[in-house]
Amino acid sequence: MSISHSKLYHTSVLSILYGLLLIPLLATLVYSLCNQWGATILPSGFTFKWYQQLWTDPRFLTSLYHSLVLSFGTLFISAVLIVPCVFVVFYYYPKLDTWMNVLTLLPFAIPPVVSSVGLLQLYSGGPLPITNTPWILVGCYFAITLPFVYRAVNNNLQALNIPDLMDAAQLLGASSTTAFIKIVLPNIRKGLLASLFLSFSFLMGEFVFANILVGTSYETLQVYLYNMRQTSGHFTSALVMSYFTIILLLTMAATRLNR
Repeated sequence: MSISHSKLYHTSVLSILYGLLLIPLLATLVYSLCNQWGATILPSGFTFKWYQQLWTDPRFLTSLYHSLVLSFGTLFISAVLIVPCVFVVFYYYPKLDTWMNVLTLLPFAIPPVVSSVGLLQLYSGGPLPITNTPWILVGCYFAITLPFVYRAVNNNLQALNIPDLMDAAQLLGASSTTAFIKIVLPNIRKGLLASLFLSFSFLMGEFVFANILVGTSYETLQVYLYNMRQTSGHFTSALVMSYFTIILLLTMAATRLNR
């Protein structure tokens, strides 16, 4: 196969894949812009009233604010706590890596519904009653981000020659903390940001913990979408498209900032 034919083949495969992924998204976009679309093949007309109704709804704006605060707050806490922990385990206590791998698998091994029931019984009373508050969601979301951030940072550290880098920095008079901040962090930046982007998409779409543990007491975007399921399908389609647009814009901004 020649180079031109190979390039055409790969371009065709990617185009078909992108097309299949865009079909449901474009269908949702068209439906969100329809005035009415029932038994006819084509919609009766197009309008922006569903988006106007959505973005003028104070309840939607509040739920969006709650989701963003929870997501960014959890990601900040995860970056501050997990990254130094991974470095310490990797550099000073490598034998603990096996136990950390087991720990990072627990959020996937325990279903969210089971975890929610246990958390309700544990934190509904006693000295720390934090159910129906955003604090319990921060803890749950931290557990969700732990596997992604830990694995990404750990893989980046394995690709670097950390002992030699740390020895060179210490020979030049830098402390371990200074070497970690000025040498290690810049080298793992891309992997860390990729894990944070992935975690952000998971947190913005998380529903089980938010609905069971908090519900409408601190309504997030997914809980709002669930509670508005009985409204017009055009309205919910506009909500879904707005959600995708927000994720896309934030990801593009973060990518540009990283560059």
